[in-house]
Amino acid sequence: MTTTVTADLAMSLDGFVAGTDIGPDNPGGNGAQALFHWIHDLASWRERQGMTGGEDNQDSEIMREWFDSTGAVVMGRTMYDTGEEPWGDNPPFRSPVFVLTHRPRQPLVKEGGTTFTFVTDGIHSALEQAKAASGGRNVDIAGGAATVQQYLRAGLIDELQLHVVPVLMGAGLRLFDNLGTRQRRLEAVRVVGTPGATHLKYRLHG
Repeated sequence: MTTTVTADLAMSLDGFVAGTDIGPDNPGGNGAQALFHWIHDLASWRERQGMTGGEDNQDSEIMREWFDSTGAVVMGRTMYDTGEEPWGDNPPFRSPVFVLTHRPRQPLVKEGGTTFTFVTDGIHSALEQAKAASGGRNVDIAGGAATVQQYLRAGLIDELQLHVVPVLMGAGLRLFDNLGTRQRRLEAVRVVGTPGATHLKYRLHG
């Protein structure tokens, strides 16, 4: 079975996936909370955080699908560093996470099945390690924007899912900057509209 490489991100209507002034005390940047407000009360999200209750609706089903289908994650060092100290004692990934970095360190084992492995030899190595650890499930390129852009430029992402939130941020990090001149065709797989977000899923070709 061929492992599918995905990227799954919330995005503002004007194309931003993070705000300005990102840092440890401001992990998503200014205004980024507007991108994620629809997620926090979902039953699938709360379940992932070890909580009960929440809304069981189309948004929750789409998030649960992502959780269930993802066997490993790749992220950039900035995303790791701006996680909750970082990512708390029991991160929501529940799978191996491979962190792109220039600063080597030993793997970090957390509760709930999450292990952070720090990869210093580039995006291809991180992806191959993630595929080997995924158990045949998807590998998700989690972010941030620059990391997803690297994998898009290299033609390594098979499916892209965007949760387009009805907000205009005006500034921040755009997902579709810095992609070079390579053209790729996107095949629409699914479009689901809810009050919280419009969920767009594409398969990439070329």
